[in-house]
Amino acid sequence: MPPILPRLEVAQGDLSAYRQGNTGVDYVHRFESGNPGPHVLINALTHGNEICGMVAATRLLDEGVRPRIGTLTVSFAHVEAYNAFDAEKPFENRQLVHNLNRIWSDEWLEGAEDSPELRRARELRPVVAAADHILDLHSTSQDVVPFWVYPAFARNAAVAVAIGRPSVHLVMPKGLGSGTPLIQHGHHGEDEGPAGAALVAECGQHFLQATADTAVGVTFDFLAHFGLVEREADAPAPGPQRRFELLETRMVKTPEFRFVRPLVGFEVFAKGELIAVDGDEEIRAPCEDCTVLMPARVPIVGREGVYLTRPL
Repeated sequence: MPPILPRLEVAQGDLSAYRQGNTGVDYVHRFESGNPGPHVLINALTHGNEICGMVAATRLLDEGVRPRIGTLTVSFAHVEAYNAFDAEKPFENRQLVHNLNRIWSDEWLEGAEDSPELRRARELRPVVAAADHILDLHSTSQDVVPFWVYPAFARNAAVAVAIGRPSVHLVMPKGLGSGTPLIQHGHHGEDEGPAGAALVAECGQHFLQATADTAVGVTFDFLAHFGLVEREADAPAPGPQRRFELLETRMVKTPEFRFVRPLVGFEVFAKGELIAVDGDEEIRAPCEDCTVLMPARVPIVGREGVYLTRPL
Protein backbone atom coordinates (compact mmCIF):
# COMPACT_ATOMS: atom_id res chain seq x y z
CA MET A 1 0.00 0.00 0.00
CA PRO A 2 1.55 3.38 -0.99
CA PRO A 3 2.16 5.87 1.82
CA ILE A 4 -0.48 8.48 2.52
CA LEU A 5 0.90 11.83 1.38
CA PRO A 6 0.19 15.02 3.33
CA ARG A 7 -1.80 17.90 1.90
CA LEU A 8 0.58 20.26 0.09
CA GLU A 9 -1.21 23.57 0.57
CA VAL A 10 1.83 25.84 0.12
CA ALA A 11 3.57 26.08 -3.24
CA GLN A 12 7.26 25.22 -3.50
CA GLY A 13 8.42 28.34 -5.34
CA ASP A 14 11.64 29.08 -7.22
CA LEU A 15 13.98 31.04 -4.94
CA SER A 16 16.64 31.85 -7.54
CA ALA A 17 15.52 35.49 -7.65
CA TYR A 18 16.58 35.84 -4.01
CA ARG A 19 20.07 34.38 -4.44
CA GLN A 20 21.88 37.66 -4.99
CA GLY A 21 21.83 39.37 -1.63
CA ASN A 22 23.99 42.23 -0.43
CA THR A 23 26.19 40.60 2.19
CA GLY A 24 28.54 38.48 0.11
CA VAL A 25 26.63 35.37 1.17
CA ASP A 26 24.08 33.86 -1.21
CA TYR A 27 20.45 34.17 -0.14
CA VAL A 28 21.21 36.61 2.67
CA HIS A 29 19.76 40.15 2.56
CA ARG A 30 20.55 42.94 5.03
CA PHE A 31 18.83 46.27 5.50
CA GLU A 32 20.15 49.01 7.77
CA SER A 33 17.85 51.77 8.96
CA GLY A 34 20.54 54.28 9.79
CA ASN A 35 18.96 54.67 13.23
CA PRO A 36 20.24 53.12 16.46
CA GLY A 37 18.65 49.80 17.33
CA PRO A 38 19.16 46.05 17.44
CA HIS A 39 20.25 43.76 14.62
CA VAL A 40 17.52 41.13 14.08
CA LEU A 41 17.99 38.00 11.96
CA ILE A 42 14.97 36.24 10.47
CA ASN A 43 16.18 32.82 9.31
CA ALA A 44 14.23 30.45 7.05
CA LEU A 45 14.79 26.96 5.65
CA THR A 46 17.20 25.58 8.21
CA HIS A 47 15.56 22.36 7.05
CA GLY A 48 14.73 22.06 3.36
CA ASN A 49 11.10 20.97 3.68
CA GLU A 50 10.12 23.41 6.45
CA ILE A 51 8.74 25.91 4.02
CA CYS A 52 6.75 28.21 6.31
CA GLY A 53 9.89 30.25 6.89
CA MET A 54 10.33 30.64 3.15
CA VAL A 55 6.86 32.18 2.98
CA ALA A 56 7.66 34.65 5.76
CA ALA A 57 11.09 35.57 4.37
CA THR A 58 9.83 36.12 0.82
CA ARG A 59 6.98 38.21 2.21
CA LEU A 60 9.48 40.52 3.92
CA LEU A 61 11.52 40.87 0.75
CA ASP A 62 8.63 41.10 -1.72
CA GLU A 63 6.84 43.75 0.34
CA GLY A 64 10.03 45.76 0.77
CA VAL A 65 9.87 45.71 4.56
CA ARG A 66 12.59 47.95 5.97
CA PRO A 67 13.52 48.50 9.61
CA ARG A 68 12.51 51.74 11.34
CA ILE A 69 15.48 51.31 13.68
CA GLY A 70 18.46 48.98 13.79
CA THR A 71 19.21 46.36 11.15
CA LEU A 72 17.16 43.56 9.58
CA THR A 73 18.79 40.50 8.03
CA VAL A 74 16.72 37.92 6.14
CA SER A 75 18.32 34.58 5.25
CA PHE A 76 17.34 31.41 3.45
CA ALA A 77 19.60 28.84 5.07
CA HIS A 78 19.43 25.53 3.19
CA VAL A 79 18.22 26.30 -0.33
CA GLU A 80 20.11 23.28 -1.68
CA ALA A 81 17.91 20.96 0.38
CA TYR A 82 14.81 23.04 -0.45
CA ASN A 83 15.53 22.56 -4.15
CA ALA A 84 15.69 18.78 -3.65
CA PHE A 85 11.94 18.68 -2.86
CA ASP A 86 9.96 15.81 -4.39
CA ALA A 87 6.18 16.00 -4.02
CA GLU A 88 6.04 12.19 -3.91
CA LYS A 89 8.56 12.16 -1.03
CA PRO A 90 7.91 15.47 0.75
CA PHE A 91 9.64 14.56 4.03
CA GLU A 92 12.95 13.46 2.56
CA ASN A 93 14.58 16.82 1.83
CA ARG A 94 14.79 17.90 5.45
CA GLN A 95 18.55 17.50 5.11
CA LEU A 96 20.99 16.11 2.56
CA VAL A 97 23.70 14.70 4.84
CA HIS A 98 23.84 16.39 8.23
CA ASN A 99 21.13 18.12 10.22
CA LEU A 100 21.91 21.80 9.63
CA ASN A 101 20.39 22.59 13.01
CA ARG A 102 22.75 20.39 15.04
CA ILE A 103 26.21 21.37 13.78
CA TRP A 104 26.69 24.89 15.17
CA SER A 105 29.53 24.00 17.54
CA ASP A 106 33.19 24.86 17.00
CA GLU A 107 33.89 21.13 16.88
CA TRP A 108 31.73 20.73 13.79
CA LEU A 109 32.33 24.06 12.11
CA GLU A 110 36.11 23.94 12.51
CA GLY A 111 36.42 20.19 11.93
CA ALA A 112 37.61 18.31 8.87
CA GLU A 113 34.27 16.82 7.80
CA ASP A 114 32.48 18.13 4.73
CA SER A 115 28.84 18.14 3.62
CA PRO A 116 26.37 20.55 2.03
CA GLU A 117 25.19 21.46 5.53
CA LEU A 118 28.66 22.09 6.92
CA ARG A 119 29.59 24.22 3.93
CA ARG A 120 26.44 26.29 4.33
CA ALA A 121 26.84 26.65 8.10
CA ARG A 122 30.39 27.88 7.59
CA GLU A 123 29.12 30.46 5.10
CA LEU A 124 26.36 31.57 7.47
CA ARG A 125 28.51 31.64 10.58
CA PRO A 126 29.30 35.38 10.43
CA VAL A 127 25.64 36.12 9.60
CA VAL A 128 24.45 34.35 12.74
CA ALA A 129 27.23 35.77 14.90
CA ALA A 130 26.44 39.35 13.85
CA ALA A 131 22.80 39.24 14.98
CA ASP A 132 21.65 40.54 18.34
CA HIS A 133 18.33 38.67 18.16
CA ILE A 134 17.42 35.59 16.09
CA LEU A 135 14.11 34.11 14.99
CA ASP A 136 14.64 30.72 13.35
CA LEU A 137 11.44 29.58 11.62
CA HIS A 138 10.65 25.86 11.64
CA SER A 139 7.72 23.48 11.26
CA THR A 140 6.79 19.96 12.34
CA SER A 141 6.05 16.72 10.53
CA GLN A 142 2.86 16.24 12.55
CA ASP A 143 -0.10 18.60 12.76
CA VAL A 144 0.32 19.88 16.32
CA VAL A 145 -0.05 23.27 17.97
CA PRO A 146 2.78 25.72 17.28
CA PHE A 147 5.40 26.17 19.99
CA TRP A 148 8.58 28.02 20.86
CA VAL A 149 11.87 26.23 21.45
CA TYR A 150 14.67 28.01 23.28
CA PRO A 151 17.47 27.63 25.82
CA ALA A 152 16.29 28.37 29.36
CA PHE A 153 17.70 31.89 29.49
CA ALA A 154 15.54 34.61 31.01
CA ARG A 155 16.01 36.82 27.94
CA ASN A 156 14.45 34.17 25.68
CA ALA A 157 11.49 33.50 27.95
CA ALA A 158 10.79 37.21 28.32
CA VAL A 159 10.55 37.73 24.56
CA ALA A 160 8.45 34.61 23.96
CA VAL A 161 5.97 35.54 26.70
CA ALA A 162 5.76 39.16 25.57
CA ILE A 163 5.02 38.17 21.97
CA GLY A 164 2.42 35.69 23.17
CA ARG A 165 2.16 33.46 20.12
CA PRO A 166 2.85 30.62 20.05
CA SER A 167 1.51 30.17 23.57
CA VAL A 168 3.39 26.90 24.13
CA HIS A 169 7.07 26.86 25.09
CA LEU A 170 9.66 24.06 25.01
CA VAL A 171 12.43 25.17 27.36
CA MET A 172 15.89 23.59 27.17
CA PRO A 173 17.84 23.93 30.44
CA LYS A 174 20.70 21.78 29.13
CA GLY A 175 20.42 22.24 25.39
CA LEU A 176 18.99 19.67 23.00
CA GLY A 177 21.29 16.82 23.90
CA SER A 178 21.73 15.89 20.24
CA GLY A 179 23.95 18.64 18.90
CA THR A 180 24.17 22.43 18.84
CA PRO A 181 21.32 24.30 17.12
CA LEU A 182 21.73 27.59 15.29
CA ILE A 183 20.13 29.54 18.15
CA GLN A 184 22.90 28.36 20.50
CA HIS A 185 25.82 29.25 18.25
CA GLY A 186 28.60 31.21 19.95
CA HIS A 187 27.47 33.89 22.39
CA HIS A 188 23.82 33.03 21.76
CA GLY A 189 24.42 29.82 23.70
CA GLU A 190 25.80 31.61 26.77
CA ASP A 191 23.71 32.67 29.74
CA GLU A 192 25.92 35.64 30.51
CA GLY A 193 27.23 38.26 28.12
CA PRO A 194 25.87 40.50 25.38
CA ALA A 195 23.63 38.03 23.55
CA GLY A 196 20.03 38.87 22.88
CA ALA A 197 17.10 36.54 22.37
CA ALA A 198 17.45 33.57 20.03
CA LEU A 199 14.36 31.43 19.52
CA VAL A 200 12.94 28.76 17.25
CA ALA A 201 9.27 29.02 16.33
CA GLU A 202 7.77 25.66 15.37
CA CYS A 203 4.82 26.99 13.41
CA GLY A 204 2.77 23.84 12.67
CA GLN A 205 2.76 21.04 10.11
CA HIS A 206 5.17 21.58 7.23
CA PHE A 207 2.85 21.97 4.28
CA LEU A 208 -0.26 23.66 5.68
CA GLN A 209 -1.29 27.22 4.80
CA ALA A 210 -2.10 27.84 8.48
CA THR A 211 1.52 27.08 9.31
CA ALA A 212 2.78 29.61 6.79
CA ASP A 213 0.31 32.15 8.17
CA THR A 214 1.62 31.53 11.68
CA ALA A 215 5.21 31.99 10.51
CA VAL A 216 4.34 35.33 8.91
CA GLY A 217 2.49 36.49 12.02
CA VAL A 218 5.26 35.48 14.41
CA THR A 219 7.86 37.14 12.19
CA PHE A 220 6.10 40.48 12.24
CA ASP A 221 5.44 40.13 15.98
CA PHE A 222 9.14 39.46 16.57
CA LEU A 223 10.23 42.47 14.52
CA ALA A 224 7.63 44.68 16.22
CA HIS A 225 8.77 43.56 19.66
CA PHE A 226 12.22 44.98 18.97
CA GLY A 227 10.86 48.11 17.29
CA LEU A 228 11.94 47.36 13.73
CA VAL A 229 8.36 47.56 12.43
CA GLU A 230 5.07 48.88 13.76
CA ARG A 231 3.00 46.33 15.63
CA GLU A 232 0.09 45.10 13.52
CA ALA A 233 -3.24 46.41 14.78
CA ASP A 234 -4.84 42.96 14.71
CA ALA A 235 -1.94 41.14 16.39
CA PRO A 236 -3.31 39.01 19.23
CA ALA A 237 -2.64 40.03 22.81
CA PRO A 238 -0.59 37.56 24.88
CA GLY A 239 -2.77 34.91 26.50
CA PRO A 240 -2.19 32.01 28.90
CA GLN A 241 1.13 30.29 28.30
CA ARG A 242 2.06 26.60 28.66
CA ARG A 243 5.67 25.68 29.29
CA PHE A 244 7.44 22.33 29.08
CA GLU A 245 10.96 21.50 30.20
CA LEU A 246 13.05 19.19 28.03
CA LEU A 247 14.29 16.32 30.18
CA GLU A 248 15.75 13.92 27.62
CA THR A 249 16.26 13.63 23.89
CA ARG A 250 16.14 9.97 22.98
CA MET A 251 18.02 9.06 19.82
CA VAL A 252 17.09 6.15 17.55
CA LYS A 253 19.74 3.47 18.09
CA THR A 254 18.37 0.48 16.17
CA PRO A 255 16.07 -0.24 13.20
CA GLU A 256 13.69 -1.85 15.70
CA PHE A 257 12.74 1.48 17.33
CA ARG A 258 8.97 1.46 17.84
CA PHE A 259 6.48 3.55 19.81
CA VAL A 260 3.93 1.60 21.86
CA ARG A 261 1.17 3.37 19.92
CA PRO A 262 1.00 5.99 17.19
CA LEU A 263 2.13 9.37 18.54
CA VAL A 264 1.98 12.84 17.02
CA GLY A 265 3.15 14.93 19.98
CA PHE A 266 1.82 16.24 23.31
CA GLU A 267 0.64 12.82 24.49
CA VAL A 268 1.03 12.39 28.25
CA PHE A 269 2.49 9.36 30.06
CA ALA A 270 2.59 8.40 33.73
CA LYS A 271 5.95 7.92 35.45
CA GLY A 272 7.45 4.59 34.39
CA GLU A 273 4.94 4.05 31.59
CA LEU A 274 6.41 2.51 28.45
CA ILE A 275 6.67 4.96 25.55
CA ALA A 276 8.85 3.11 23.04
CA VAL A 277 11.27 0.24 22.60
CA ASP A 278 14.59 0.50 20.76
CA GLY A 279 15.97 -2.98 20.25
CA ASP A 280 16.37 -4.39 23.77
CA GLU A 281 16.07 -0.95 25.39
CA GLU A 282 12.82 0.32 26.87
CA ILE A 283 12.06 4.03 26.84
CA ARG A 284 9.87 4.87 29.81
CA ALA A 285 8.47 8.13 31.13
CA PRO A 286 10.96 9.62 33.63
CA CYS A 287 8.30 11.61 35.53
CA GLU A 288 4.58 11.99 36.10
CA ASP A 289 2.74 13.79 33.31
CA CYS A 290 5.64 13.18 30.96
CA THR A 291 4.71 14.88 27.70
CA VAL A 292 6.27 13.68 24.45
CA LEU A 293 7.17 16.21 21.78
CA MET A 294 8.46 15.70 18.26
CA PRO A 295 8.05 11.90 18.06
CA ALA A 296 9.74 10.68 14.90
CA ARG A 297 7.24 10.16 12.09
CA VAL A 298 9.58 7.48 10.69
CA PRO A 299 12.41 6.53 13.07
CA ILE A 300 15.85 6.71 11.43
CA VAL A 301 18.93 5.34 13.17
CA GLY A 302 21.15 8.16 14.36
CA ARG A 303 18.39 10.76 14.38
CA GLU A 304 16.16 11.96 17.19
CA GLY A 305 13.37 9.63 18.22
CA VAL A 306 11.45 11.70 20.74
CA TYR A 307 11.74 14.53 23.25
CA LEU A 308 10.63 13.70 26.80
CA THR A 309 9.40 16.73 28.71
CA ARG A 310 7.57 17.71 31.86
CA PRO A 311 5.08 20.56 32.26
CA LEU A 312 6.29 23.61 34.18
